[in-house]
Amino acid sequence: MSRPSIGDDILFEDNHLIVFNKKPSQIVQGDKTGDAPLSDLLKSYIKIRDHKPGNVFLGVVHRIDRPVSGVVIFAKTSKALERLNGMIRDGKISKTYWAVVGKLPPENEDHLIHFLKKNEEKNKSFAYDREVPGSRKAELTYQLIGQSQRYFLLEVKLLTGRHHQIRSQLSKIGCPIKGDLKYGFDRSNPDGSIHLHARQIEFVHPVSKEIIKVVADPPDDPLWSAFLAGIATNK
Repeated sequence: MSRPSIGDDILFEDNHLIVFNKKPSQIVQGDKTGDAPLSDLLKSYIKIRDHKPGNVFLGVVHRIDRPVSGVVIFAKTSKALERLNGMIRDGKISKTYWAVVGKLPPENEDHLIHFLKKNEEKNKSFAYDREVPGSRKAELTYQLIGQSQRYFLLEVKLLTGRHHQIRSQLSKIGCPIKGDLKYGFDRSNPDGSIHLHARQIEFVHPVSKEIIKVVADPPDDPLWSAFLAGIATNK
């Protein structure tokens, strides 16, 4: 049986960009671990696949945390990178996440507004109800879309893009994400992941101006699979 190729996780590709479904163990960009980042792995894959003699350009548009899975965009040209970076900065790329939490949230759906302050030393963002020095406003909406005997599935839409925003804001309302020890969940996941998944991304293509909407399946584990099956059954 052949090993899966990194190309199997490409969800969309054209001459300008690649949309990829990241696994929890993968890093988007190089860090102090020295592990090969997705940006380098994809460059190598494209170079071999397309028989490119020279260097392959691949720009990182945005990142998601290592233990998080789901949709990530890479730019294949400098023009696309510049435009996509601007769209991220201006909030013109719509991101939807799925989060599994161990406690029922206070409301079935809500609009959360907090002020997040990043602690560089701990690599953690602390959420406050009111503005504090050095904090930035963070907004998201969530909706309860599934539940099992022990866990609850929330669909989260980001309205701002802050460091560890979903992790911090859900923890603040008493609903830390499954496996997320840093933000208060009581047990880690065996593989080091957390149950936060970048489910969908939607934006206007930076060159063709078409609407691009990409949906990524969550990792293949029993809990994600059960929620996915439950949602399909209820449709």
